[in-house]
Amino acid sequence: MALTWQRPTVDTKFHIDMEWWEENQRDIRVYIRDMLCPECRMAYEAGGSSDEVDWVDEQTGEVNRVDSLWHSLRTCCSKRPNYITPNMPIVEAVFRTFLANGNKPLSVNELYELLDRRPPQILLRILTAGPVYMGIRPVYQ
Repeated sequence: MALTWQRPTVDTKFHIDMEWWEENQRDIRVYIRDMLCPECRMAYEAGGSSDEVDWVDEQTGEVNRVDSLWHSLRTCCSKRPNYITPNMPIVEAVFRTFLANGNKPLSVNELYELLDRRPPQILLRILTAGPVYMGIRPVYQ
């Protein structure tokens, strides 16, 4: 069964497409490392961080192995008030939102509720017009 392309709407779910990072020969860990708070960055640079750590899903109790940088960002850095700022470019704010929520797909309407930065229709246009930035793409099933 072939998938048919559908124009994204404000209800279409988006996420960070990890295949985009591979296809473009970019390392998402470099971007994540640059977003770490000073304390987490010092711990990482001191070698106190392995590649993977155990992560317990708070809703299901399931234990998964996750990237240690991403774990630090989710559990510490993203909780700080300057993680997303009002003067930050909107695409970066969206990217950081996906990193903070473990890359769970969100619709443009949901992103708008979280960021309150641009009306949903404008945010949709930013995410879909032109080239893909930071791997943010619609989720197609």
